[in-house]
Amino acid sequence: MRIGLAQINPTVGDLPGNAARILAAAHDAAAQGADLLVTPELALTGYPPEDLLLRGHFLDDCASRLAELAAQTPLPLLVGHPHRAGKALFNAASLLLGGRVQATAHKRHLPNAEVFDEKRYFAEGRAATVFELAGERIGVAICEDIWQPDVAADLKAAGAQRIVVLNASPYHLDKPHAREAVLRQRVVETGLPLVYVNAVGGQDELVFDGGSLVMAADGCVRHRLPACVEAVRVVDPDQPGEAPDIASVEQQVWQALVLAVRDYVRKCGFSGVLLGLSGGIDSAVVLAVATDALGPERVEAVMMPSRYTADISVTDSRDMVARLGVAYQEIAIGEITSRFEAALATAFAGTPPDTTEENLQARSRGTLLMALSNKGGKLVLTTGNKSEMAVGYATLYGDMAGGFAVLRDVAKTLVYRLANWRNTQSDVIPQRIITRPPSAELRPDQRDQDSLPPYDILDAILARYVEQNESPAAIIAAGFAPADVDRVVGLIRRNEYKRRQAAVGPRITPRGFGKDWRYPIAARFT
Repeated sequence: MRIGLAQINPTVGDLPGNAARILAAAHDAAAQGADLLVTPELALTGYPPEDLLLRGHFLDDCASRLAELAAQTPLPLLVGHPHRAGKALFNAASLLLGGRVQATAHKRHLPNAEVFDEKRYFAEGRAATVFELAGERIGVAICEDIWQPDVAADLKAAGAQRIVVLNASPYHLDKPHAREAVLRQRVVETGLPLVYVNAVGGQDELVFDGGSLVMAADGCVRHRLPACVEAVRVVDPDQPGEAPDIASVEQQVWQALVLAVRDYVRKCGFSGVLLGLSGGIDSAVVLAVATDALGPERVEAVMMPSRYTADISVTDSRDMVARLGVAYQEIAIGEITSRFEAALATAFAGTPPDTTEENLQARSRGTLLMALSNKGGKLVLTTGNKSEMAVGYATLYGDMAGGFAVLRDVAKTLVYRLANWRNTQSDVIPQRIITRPPSAELRPDQRDQDSLPPYDILDAILARYVEQNESPAAIIAAGFAPADVDRVVGLIRRNEYKRRQAAVGPRITPRGFGKDWRYPIAARFT
């Protein structure tokens, strides 16, 4: 039996486009001699469709498109879609064969934590679904089902000889290894080989990284599709094939960020992107990601020097844009901020300069970028990282102004690792940008570490508190200075209001400041 793996990139809500994508994959697989083609979870609607599922006419259209696919598919097709049965709605997968739906499986375990809230929309399935095709009995599981041992065990008890899993499994740091460990556990428990098909693509803050695979009954990966690219591959699941090693964490993250930017721009209909280039590490990494995602012809960088901007910041920015070949301009903000200060001189009389004047510079830059965006139709990429967003080291309506925050879930220490990794592929980031002490350059001789703990300490505390949900007491017990922990946790708590207004950005850790971080702003728990 030959099985096709349709690692495709659907767009949420684009039912005709997604159906056409599925049908094209079906024709491709049929031409390669497939006996069955498997699509990702909810491939017809894209994942997650969220509150589109509350609209009856959307579900009506889903049913119509599914019927059209059944009539048109050139081979047996296992497709993910929402399925209404009476008053209940299920996350489902149907086998389309002979012009109609031959069998339908309902997802049994509905994830309702982290970025998932499937219980808001779907009812839980109850039965194990097994169908026979080409003399083989195939059991169907949908994403979270395979993370629980009962579904695989029930499929074996129902006579399955192989398990096929439809997935929309979003990426986070080193998720590919975690997935394979779970799949191997199910295979060892049941003795059944397994076919795993994952979606690929960026969808708002989620990134689906593909990596579909075929695992033999001994736990060996026989076939593995590439990460972060669409692919339709037909394989003999019982024979060895192509199974390249999983990439390093730095490469995984870079590919995820590139995919996230490319798809957000494409799916939202922007002509290109622009960003403020400062001569610092964060904007340099964002510029390199954007150029890899879209090509230099769709990227514009704007250097906006102030009276505190070092000459080497301008020099290094010019160097980097020359290496990448992107559009570039310089707009000085000294006169703009001076006019703001003059207009506010009476109101500020008798008060010393502080972060207010620093923020005027950042907001001058934000205003210019948004004006360029309005005029040219390009999306503004913000350049702040997770470490800064966590503790509020960012300016509302200034450097936070924009539509997509590429590094929103990337800690500062990881930003440096990404820069060094990217330069191993081609030398696009000037070395001085990587080695210079980071600075916002909003006052004389400013350094980030004047206001923050060293980034290795800050990021380690953030990982424990934000991503692992450890208490301050537990973090202190792990060896961190109480003063550092109290300061960082206090800053995280006080700056929730800023993060609520931040641009959406790709989630690449187990817990980002997005759907899986829901803290009240007006609260006093300490």
